[in-house]
Amino acid sequence: MMRVDALQYANWSEKIFREMRAGGLNAVHVTIAYHEGFRETVLNFERWNTWFERFPDLIMKGLTASDIDRARASGRTAVFFGFQNPSPMEDDIGLVEILHTLGARFMQLTYNNQSLLAAGCYEAEDSGVTRMGRQVIKEMNRVGLVVDMSHSADRSTIEAAEISERPIAITHANPHAWAPALRNKRDDVIRAVTEKGGMIGFSLYPHHLRDKSDCTLESFCAMVAETADKYGVDHIGIGSDLCQDQPDSVVEWMRVGRWTKEIDYGEGSAGNPGFPPQPPWFRDNRDFGNIERGLSAIGFGAENIAKFMGGNWYRFFETSFGPGEAT
Repeated sequence: MMRVDALQYANWSEKIFREMRAGGLNAVHVTIAYHEGFRETVLNFERWNTWFERFPDLIMKGLTASDIDRARASGRTAVFFGFQNPSPMEDDIGLVEILHTLGARFMQLTYNNQSLLAAGCYEAEDSGVTRMGRQVIKEMNRVGLVVDMSHSADRSTIEAAEISERPIAITHANPHAWAPALRNKRDDVIRAVTEKGGMIGFSLYPHHLRDKSDCTLESFCAMVAETADKYGVDHIGIGSDLCQDQPDSVVEWMRVGRWTKEIDYGEGSAGNPGFPPQPPWFRDNRDFGNIERGLSAIGFGAENIAKFMGGNWYRFFETSFGPGEAT
């Protein structure tokens, strides 16, 4: 069965690359920028090129869906790049194509804050997609850079789905009705994305789960099945948001970046800036099989499990990463 994870931000190492292979992970979308500017992001591309050279038997660079086929045939994991903020393009729309040429395939229009393009989910006011945001979406559609609204506010996400001529994605979030975290998505938001052919990847980050680190596998799988019934099984997948082996100091960079001198502990942290423990049934990349078994146990059919575990993301990659018609 194909396994695709639409978001991880691990502290990458040979150990994790080997765990991805042990877990049968065929493709992963990795975050290579949070608040970095263009030049800093280029350095992150360079770091990954070094890893591809050092571990050619474990990982390979992914640019198209066919690279997942190559990875499966050769026993490797295809790595696709993305940004959790539009900061790598700075204020220059011309860099969208440059970043795509370098290998980027996803870009969030916002992280938690307002950006030049749209409003983040932590803002008190959601002004929607900006004038520049409309132009950047158009350019992203043209080159094949996926619009990702995982950390964006509700109105901004709905407008992005409406504006985009190509399906957009929420790579890592869960339904707000199941787990009312600020970052999770309300019904009208999920509907706006999926009705236009978009995808939502379900997160396994504890702050996004019902009962957080104590979330049960049965609860998570029941949510998957319920969402499939509501919005269609063809529009859901995994976006684990796995931050394996990251030091707690990384959370400060994720939440604070360079925009404040104060510490932003973030949602659900209760004043603790560290990473919460993963639920015991998904500790790392070796545990994808637990999700498959959990879905089977609640009566989710084998065909639908295959779609959820990777087939849907594969289809989305096939139609999203290449040049599109100018809009």
